[in-house]
Amino acid sequence: MGRAEERRARQRGGGVRRAASPPSAGARRMERGPDAGQQRGHRPVGSPSDGYGRGPSDGYGQGPGAGTGYARDGGGDQGSRADRRRAATRRDRDDRSLLRRIFTWKKILGTFFGMILLGMAAAVGLYVYVDIPNPNEDATQQSNVYKDASGKTIANVGETKREIVGLDKIPKPIQRVVVAAENKTFYKDPGVDIKGTSRGVLNTLMGKGRQGGSTITQQYVKNFYLSQEQTVNRKVQELVIALKVDRQVSKEEILAGYLNTSYFGRGVNGIQAAAQAYYGKDAEDLSLSEGAYLAALLQAPNQYDWAIASETGKNLAKQRWAYALDNMVEMGWLSPSERAEQKFKEPIKPTQNPGLKGQNGYIVEAAKNELARHLMETDEITAEEALKKIDQGGWTITVNIDKKKQKSLEKAVADQLTDKLDPKSRKVDAAVKAGAVSVDPKTGKIVALYGGEDALTQHNMAIQRDYQASSTFKPVILASALENRSTKDGRPITPNTIYDGDSKTKIDFGGGQTYAPPNEGNDDYGDVTVQRGMDKSINSVFAGLGADVGMDNVKETAEALGMKEFDPHPAMTLGSMGASPLDMAGVYATFDAHGKKVTPSIIAKAEHSKSGEWVPEPIGDQVIKRETADTITSVLQGVTSDGTGSTVLKGEYAGKYKAAGKTGTSDNNVSALFAGYTPELVTVVGIYGEAPEGGGGLKRPDGKPAAAGNHVSLRGAGGEDTIHGSGFPSRIWAAYTLGALNGGSDARFDLETDMGVGVAPPPTTTPPTTPPPTTEPPETQDPTTKPPTDDHTTEPPTDDPTTEPPTTGDPTYEPPITIDPDPDDPNNDQGKPRD
Repeated sequence: MGRAEERRARQRGGGVRRAASPPSAGARRMERGPDAGQQRGHRPVGSPSDGYGRGPSDGYGQGPGAGTGYARDGGGDQGSRADRRRAATRRDRDDRSLLRRIFTWKKILGTFFGMILLGMAAAVGLYVYVDIPNPNEDATQQSNVYKDASGKTIANVGETKREIVGLDKIPKPIQRVVVAAENKTFYKDPGVDIKGTSRGVLNTLMGKGRQGGSTITQQYVKNFYLSQEQTVNRKVQELVIALKVDRQVSKEEILAGYLNTSYFGRGVNGIQAAAQAYYGKDAEDLSLSEGAYLAALLQAPNQYDWAIASETGKNLAKQRWAYALDNMVEMGWLSPSERAEQKFKEPIKPTQNPGLKGQNGYIVEAAKNELARHLMETDEITAEEALKKIDQGGWTITVNIDKKKQKSLEKAVADQLTDKLDPKSRKVDAAVKAGAVSVDPKTGKIVALYGGEDALTQHNMAIQRDYQASSTFKPVILASALENRSTKDGRPITPNTIYDGDSKTKIDFGGGQTYAPPNEGNDDYGDVTVQRGMDKSINSVFAGLGADVGMDNVKETAEALGMKEFDPHPAMTLGSMGASPLDMAGVYATFDAHGKKVTPSIIAKAEHSKSGEWVPEPIGDQVIKRETADTITSVLQGVTSDGTGSTVLKGEYAGKYKAAGKTGTSDNNVSALFAGYTPELVTVVGIYGEAPEGGGGLKRPDGKPAAAGNHVSLRGAGGEDTIHGSGFPSRIWAAYTLGALNGGSDARFDLETDMGVGVAPPPTTTPPTTPPPTTEPPETQDPTTKPPTDDHTTEPPTDDPTTEPPTTGDPTYEPPITIDPDPDDPNNDQGKPRD
């Protein structure tokens, strides 16, 4: 019974109360005594055997005065408390006795050492069980980096912005400042930091998020082999693998891997990409101060990025920068005086990655195609497989693009073409596309390329082959003729050979094939030289020339010069095959290179850690005789001085450089070209009609409504009635060439030929002295008995325009010729070249 209950009982006057709990053992013993038959509560108060007091005969307790749980006054409280203390003491003695029996020193020590042994066994098991995994895909993924001839990055293509470099490309001070900032014991530790890792595991278990304390080796393992997830399992794996890696891999290899896999902010991975992103230079060109800032970024890339950091973030970045340098002094890698010289250098602002916008996209596409062709040949794989191999990344591709020349080409197109277009006023202006390629003939390097106004919205017109070569193909026919050097009847062919220049002259190609191409306006030129036929681009002359040489021979020469295969039917004499500016640049560069095959290359060097390095060799073997190539150059100088290409040597361009070239315009005016060269530079410029998105309300050559990408006429573009090679293409060519040559050049063609208007005519032989008359009259002969001569080369060439019938209209126009084109092909204008 509690004290409160006792007090309440006394207040009610009940001196005797029944206990709330069962009788104690003493009470039970009393009941078994002599007075056991007398019920409790009926004994007189104060009796010696009164169980309600504390008398000596109290049988309810264990000692004098012990209560039974019943009480009249406060004496029972004291007895109850004493009982409880004694009972508690007995229980404590019993508990201590039990603990002493269970937890002996021997058992404690045995358990402790057993746990150590189990831990060691588990560690050994983990070490044996956990293998070094294969690198994860993200760690090995790289972008493809494209650089111009000066080494400046022009595009970084790929999902992961990373360019892996070796330690030989990372200066020693940069390596050391990273170690000083991240892991001072790197070169001495076993690859792990047990204390730091334990703290990391504990914090992970406690949900405190990402924690530091890992060594460079552990961070490398996490980046290269594992994931970025924060779990105990991953942390344990990291620890075990780091131990193994440190035993199997050199510290230098680990450091290189760490520098190439770490994230530096601004979306870039690896120190090479970081150097470009923050300082616009390669890692090998970083200063110590710049390297210290990049080392600081590793702790908090986004917080320490100077461009977006708060004032607090900037202060922390500078503190981390100083910390790294101070650690270098402490480690003996930097003297105090050198440390004092270090000044914090702010990084550049983030520049929008030009990516594939503008001309960069066209340049990248052309380089990728060239590399794919190389891989197809060397690895014997398909085009699809080659492109996939490139897209896997890791390529550093340096292109031959000359920054100054590229700007000059872009400016020439803008000034001479795009600034004159007004799609809002003229629907056709929305269809005008330009493409150009410029090549150094001595090296074969593509120094400038123009594929269109914006690579994100247009085809690359510099490499498109679905438009005709048109009359830029005529020099190829002459080259084949000069190589074979004879007509069907055995007469030698030279630029002075005479051909019938009349329109629709029927020409026999043998095998029952005849061809009668019309000239512009159906004008007749009479008998003219090949030189004159080239100057004025007379169709009938080159049809006759092709028939004499044989179209199979023409095809063979064309392919030797670098053109793709084509069906050698008569219409090809006028260039009705498809050819890109890049194709024709190779042909004309071979002429300029005196007959040595030039395969223009946009790639200077392509490097890959696994595939090695490839350096193209654009200059090949002699494919046509030097005299042939030089004669073509000589003849084409007539085109620029007195023919359809004279635009390039008039006005502000007069006397600024020597030039040779040929114009070309296809039927229906869907394209126009000028292919020309100086001794130093070969450039082909094309203007093409391609329907914009939705067709632009324009019509195809067959008169049907155009869809996006269909060929359409250029008539009226730029406010001009018709577009010819002598117009926009020639003006772009001249403006570009003048700029690319820094305002002009005194270079002269070095020609080994005595043919064509580009060389001085042979000296005139003094006629012999007339012999004295004889006494006998001269023998006379009937002139009708004199056999006629068929040698057209005995007739001197004539450049007198009055000897030819006057022409009407544009002299570059060449009407269509029929070769049974596919009527269902919306882009079919093949076989219908003009100029």
